[in-house]
Amino acid sequence: MKFSKVYFFIIAFFAIGVGIYPLAYFLFEMKGGLLGTKTPEVLTNTNWNIAFYIHISFGAFAMLTGWPQFVEKWRQQKMNLHRTLGKIYLISVLISGITGFYIALYATGGIIASLGFIGMSLVWLLTSTQAYRKIINLNINSHRKWMIRSYAITFSAVSLRLWLPALQFGIGLDFMTSYKIVAWISWVLNLFIAEWIINRTNKYSNYQVSGITKFTINKYS
Repeated sequence: MKFSKVYFFIIAFFAIGVGIYPLAYFLFEMKGGLLGTKTPEVLTNTNWNIAFYIHISFGAFAMLTGWPQFVEKWRQQKMNLHRTLGKIYLISVLISGITGFYIALYATGGIIASLGFIGMSLVWLLTSTQAYRKIINLNINSHRKWMIRSYAITFSAVSLRLWLPALQFGIGLDFMTSYKIVAWISWVLNLFIAEWIINRTNKYSNYQVSGITKFTINKYS
């Protein structure tokens, strides 16, 4: 998969930044941010706390192991490492997706936000499962497409953190309204972008194949 170097640098920059951010929850006392929006009942819920920390930990593994997989040159040269990171990624998504579904039931913003994050978790698990099924069946092209969709959902951890302040300070919406919107737009818009990338890549691939075919016919006719 060929991405513009500038766009890829931006993706890598945010992926690494957000990927290491969960360390703050283990190293510091994080009373603000997301935890600051939770009720005392939720914060003292043992099951929620376990699910939350598992979710952010394995979500970070998915974020950090996912983006290098799209570097084509590296992937071709380090196939064994590519497969290993791919397994870590899919296992991380499975664990983070399941725990994400659970903590979505307690989402700040009520039923609207809960449904948004539940939908995100389900689509994340679905796209990643499809990516796994395709590579097991050696359908590499389809596997790559589903991995793009899967990582688009993974990257919602980044887009959520970009959209929330944009809606609050850029448009002037209050936190609760912004959070309800972000629960949906952070991953739905990413999926549309993923489909655009896939369609754009298909057109480029078809153009290449067409060009090679014409060259071959002209050369040997």
